[in-house]
This record gives sequence, structure tokens and C-alpha cells, in this order.
Amino acid sequence: MNRARISIFPLSGALLLPGMELPLHIFEPRYRALIHDAMARDRRIGMIQPRAEGAKPPLFDVGCLGHIFHIEALDDGRFNIVLKGLARFRLVKELDVATPFRQIEAEVEQAPDADEVLASVERAALEQEARRFAEALGYVVDWTGVSRLDDASLVNGIAQIAPFDPAAKQILLEAESLSDRSEKIIQLMQIVGRVERDGGATMQ
Repeated sequence: MNRARISIFPLSGALLLPGMELPLHIFEPRYRALIHDAMARDRRIGMIQPRAEGAKPPLFDVGCLGHIFHIEALDDGRFNIVLKGLARFRLVKELDVATPFRQIEAEVEQAPDADEVLASVERAALEQEARRFAEALGYVVDWTGVSRLDDASLVNGIAQIAPFDPAAKQILLEAESLSDRSEKIIQLMQIVGRVERDGGATMQ
């Protein structure tokens, strides 16, 4: 791992994974300052979930470093950006800084193997459970398009867009492998789908 100083955007429920994209609308002054700073340096910011609400809540231990590869500056000072996930990082300590945005010292992992794949039985199980889940929640899905996705895009795409709560999203971020993340997604879809069928609330 490489140790680095990272400017962070704590955002509950937002999951960025290595190799994936995350669109964000930036409107708070402190995060506008974050974007200005990142664009003047290396275009990198860290996405990490807060553990609670409040002005300066404690943070989860693991986040994901992202690169701003698309940015649209709006007339009123807001930004629309798209982040590309680079690698996960583990929080070491928060730094005492004068900037309006928070900064941390973190250990950045190596980027995951781009060729990581699922076993055929794992892929089939994930697609089967995804169909059940979509049907239970009334989602319309282009399954032909889904079948063309590579394993990492399928697993990580579901992890990002599925209506799981922040704690569940964190579990998926911290999964040790693509196979592990796929297995956890199946478990979460079964739980959420069961709650939906029973007439309860989903984990949003």
C-alpha cells in the first residue's frame, strides 16, 4: 500500500468502486472548494461514507479514491462531475487542516486485477437472483444488455445502483474479491426482496 494525503467527500449511500463511474452534483461551498483544489492539483478526491450525521461525523475505515474525468461548471458555481474509481484506501488518521473540506492520511491499495472474473456458476447465480430481485421491486431491466457485461461491470454495477442501505454499501465496498462481493450482493438482494414481498420497507 502507498500512504497518501487525500481530500475527501464524505457522502452517505454513495458507492464508488475501482473501475466504475459515479456522477455527482456538487453544490455545497466546501465541496465546490474541494473540486477547485482537486482540479488545480491531480483531479483526485476520496469518496468515503460517514458513520453518522452531523457537521463532522466519524468516517468509515475504507473509501475509494476517484479521478475527476468529466466536469461541467455551472454558472452559479455548482459542478456536475463524473468520478472514475481508481483504488480503495484505508483511513489512517484525519488531518488538522485549514481548508473547508476534510483531509485524511490513508493507505491506498493497488488497483484490483482488471481480469478478475467469476466462476460460471457464480455468474449464473447472480443473474438469476438479480432477475428475481428486479421482478420483486418492479424494475424494468434490459437483460440482453446485462448478459453482455463483463463480470466486474455486472457485480460492481449492481453494487452501486441497488437500493441497499449505507451499511450494506460499505460491506460491498470492503469485500475482498469480486466473488465475495457477488456473494454478498446475492445475500442482500434476498433480504431486500423478502422484505418487499412481505410488504415492508426496502433498505433505502
